[in-house]
Amino acid sequence: MEQATTAKPKVITPRKLAMGGMLSAIAFVLMYLEIPIPIMPSFIKFDFSDLPALIGAFALGPVWGVVIELIKNLLHLAVSQSMFIGELSNFILGGTFALVAGLIYGRKKTKKNAFLAGLIGAAVMGIVSIFANYFIVYPVYIDAYFNGSLDTCLAMYNAICWEVPDSGVGPHLFEIKSLMQALLIFNLPFTFLKGMISVGISMLIYKPLSRFIKGKKE
Repeated sequence: MEQATTAKPKVITPRKLAMGGMLSAIAFVLMYLEIPIPIMPSFIKFDFSDLPALIGAFALGPVWGVVIELIKNLLHLAVSQSMFIGELSNFILGGTFALVAGLIYGRKKTKKNAFLAGLIGAAVMGIVSIFANYFIVYPVYIDAYFNGSLDTCLAMYNAICWEVPDSGVGPHLFEIKSLMQALLIFNLPFTFLKGMISVGISMLIYKPLSRFIKGKKE
């Protein structure tokens, strides 16, 4: 007598292709909704484009989260103003976030584990951002936009670190003296918070969306 086997879900199906394409398009559009952050240099802005990839990683699987990040950034290459380095950075960080969160959530699909998966994914993304920025992104940006002057780049960070008394002037609260210091104090918390905002929103909207994405009632 043959033993019954449980069929594994297919990684690629017509519905997954359609939903992955839809989420990629939404992520691409969200890249344009950039929000300046007062406590970050002006060349760093916040957007919600990692949210569709996170939802895709939860609903379709971690690989799809990475695919959504890839397609989003490939589409954005056509209008890139960062010599493509911005898209590469966005893919590395967003892909890391979606992959880690999707892998952890896939082991136990509960609301509690979804939050834990997102938390760990955001933390790993923050850590990866330090190395990606230090070795890939900022060397290109400093050469292209700051005429090779690291001091000019750091000045934008130091401009944020002023006391704000009634006179509107004051000494530095602290001084940024190196790129690594800037990345640790500013970029790491920003990247982690950006990921956690996507996690928070996904916790609110994931359940009804997952039924639509998967095409079934849970």
